[in-house]
Amino acid sequence: MTSVSSTSSSTATTASTSAASTSSSANVTTTGTTNSTSINWDTLIESQVAAKTAQATSIETKITANQTKIAAYEDLQSLLDDIATSAKSLSSSIINSLSGSAFAVRAATISSTGDVSASSALSMSISDAAATGDHTLTISQIATAHSVIGTTVTDKTAELGYDGTFSLGVSGGSSVDIEVSSDMSLEDLVSSINAQTKTTNVQASIIQVSSSSYELVLTASVDNADIVTANVSGDDVMNGLGVTDSSGDFADVLQTARAAIFTLDGVELTRDSNDISDVLTGVTFSLLQTTPSGSSISFDVETDADSIVDAVDALVTAYNSFRDYVYSQQTVTSSGTADEDAVLFGDSTMRDIMSQVAAALNSSIGGLSIADLGLSFDETNNLEFDSSVLEATLSSDLDGVIDLLATTVQTSSSSLSVINTSSSPPGSFTIDLAVDASGNLTSASVGGDSSLFTINGDTIVGASGSIYAGMAFNYRGSTSQSITVTSTSGIAAQIYSLAKDVSNTSTGSLQVLITNLKTQDDTLQQRADTINSAAATYEANLKLRYANYQSAIQSANSMLDYLTALLNSDSDS
Repeated sequence: MTSVSSTSSSTATTASTSAASTSSSANVTTTGTTNSTSINWDTLIESQVAAKTAQATSIETKITANQTKIAAYEDLQSLLDDIATSAKSLSSSIINSLSGSAFAVRAATISSTGDVSASSALSMSISDAAATGDHTLTISQIATAHSVIGTTVTDKTAELGYDGTFSLGVSGGSSVDIEVSSDMSLEDLVSSINAQTKTTNVQASIIQVSSSSYELVLTASVDNADIVTANVSGDDVMNGLGVTDSSGDFADVLQTARAAIFTLDGVELTRDSNDISDVLTGVTFSLLQTTPSGSSISFDVETDADSIVDAVDALVTAYNSFRDYVYSQQTVTSSGTADEDAVLFGDSTMRDIMSQVAAALNSSIGGLSIADLGLSFDETNNLEFDSSVLEATLSSDLDGVIDLLATTVQTSSSSLSVINTSSSPPGSFTIDLAVDASGNLTSASVGGDSSLFTINGDTIVGASGSIYAGMAFNYRGSTSQSITVTSTSGIAAQIYSLAKDVSNTSTGSLQVLITNLKTQDDTLQQRADTINSAAATYEANLKLRYANYQSAIQSANSMLDYLTALLNSDSDS
């Protein structure tokens, strides 16, 4: 007798496995006088269920392929976002402190003539968009703060014994009444004065002359302002401590208040502080010491070439990472077929993006090309960068480099200046400006449509959602007129606009493909789940049916054994 055991099918789903657990395995043996036959129910069930689940297996293979493609598109999306980030600072020619343009970054070169060290006499900070130019500076007088001192107190922690109120402040500022009680020490008085420094601009400190000699010092926290004090009521505390004399004047002046006096480009100027930010826009001076007669400091504010070089280098790095990825998706095997890892092989969207980036890199504007930026292609079309070439071009033709890389906008009238622009504005349009009888700007329209711009005083802003969004102008005219605006998008501006739009995780073309594939996967998964569920039910029914067959065969075998035994008994008798 041969025994056959049923096992779970390797292709059955979780649902079918569960159903199988409700039916016992079928062991079948039939015998005859001349042969023996075994029926393998599991093989029959597996083959029939596999026929049902074959389509689901094919669907799941498609889902896996889609998921791989989604991951590839997301990698491409991320690489293009990196390109957009690196190209952004090179895409704008707008020179202001808010533009974020690499061309707005400033640097200064400082030198000196005569018997003075530039770094010892002057420190500077320069904001983006500061006006460029060469300047000469001499410093005649450093601004100083008023400082006075009192007479000796033997113990700074002992009670002073004064009970009175005095006012304290600086000339031109606010004064505060300082109240003193008889149990206060010199240290207590200093604390009370310093608690009001933010209002009075006067700081107090204690100088220890010896172990039994302490003196109160009052110092203005602003330059070129005299300390002002007066007795208000009770004991005259300032006079008692020797800060003022009997007439109320300061008894011992350590330093008088003076203004800073300096000459910039031949113009003598006076300021109350050594930190000066209102002479050259975007430039802050810190005057440190006077310049001797016959000496001067020269400084040159200029566009920071290093910032531009660094920005181009970052764009090259981002582009090469993107190009390497595209190249990996074009790999073929030795037999000429697409490599299994090249899941975007032949993808039209990736090919179109690469073509547009390549077209931008091959742009030529004003007679300049990427060769003037120190850029060239290697054998795999990756970019190589020679920064020394770019530095030379920046030195000889900065405006040409800006035009080649950034979006530039020009107007046909000096009355209309450009405040801001988008990375891809319209190439050319005429803006019609209307002014009322009082000379106030009332509307700005293109082709008779005034909804394309909003007016705020003299400022004209492109309406959100329109092709002029991101553009802003300032109008200084007093009459109605039509002005032509022309725009040119340079290499970095073209790449930035393309990469930003394509990599957008809400509306970009890659996101559309990703969303479509995910939707397709959801639909396919529902179909596969339906097929597998039906197959599990079918498998459970087969097991029940074959179990019934097995039971019938076992009954027949039992009857056959009984009849055989009965016949054998008759023969024996």
